[in-house]
Amino acid sequence: MGGLRDASQYQSQLRALLPAGPAWDPELIPELQTILTGLAQELARIDARAFDLINEMDPASVSELVPDWERVMGLPDPCLGENPAFEDRRLAVRERLVAVGDQSRAYFINIAIRQGYPESRITEHRAPRFGRSRFGSAHFGTWSAQFMWTLNSGPRRRLGRRFGASFWGERFGSNPSGALECVIRRSAPAHTLEFIDYGVSN
Repeated sequence: MGGLRDASQYQSQLRALLPAGPAWDPELIPELQTILTGLAQELARIDARAFDLINEMDPASVSELVPDWERVMGLPDPCLGENPAFEDRRLAVRERLVAVGDQSRAYFINIAIRQGYPESRITEHRAPRFGRSRFGSAHFGTWSAQFMWTLNSGPRRRLGRRFGASFWGERFGSNPSGALECVIRRSAPAHTLEFIDYGVSN
């Protein structure tokens, strides 16, 4: 028999393993049946817990071991508050395990979208360079501008649950933009200077 066994299956298995003879006949010795029932229930419980442990090894199905996963992964994320809902904690474990950093525009836009800003876009500033600079060009700046970029967040989504926003930000009364700024600044390349513009996206 494979898979998860219940108490009745374990009881049948234990009865089949009993030695032959009248001393081991549950019909003649009622106490033996009581012992087998108790053992079968405990074996079924252990089997079920072993099956649960297999599920706890996968962050997609973890439930009881969320605190242990958090301890190993440095969670809960300090950027997203101190009192997350359990559902968000479990999602954070999964996100942290599969997260891959990047320096692309798409990566930072995706961070903003997950924080509830679906119309986010990025403006990269330019430094003046001979042959490439023009008068009146947008986003034209000093030499250090080549290391600057702006996340234009656009309007914030007001309805629906958002990982790291509805529960870890708004519910507990903290600044709703604080999580976005913290996550963006933590993930930004060290040599860049990032800005966040909360104005409405064009």
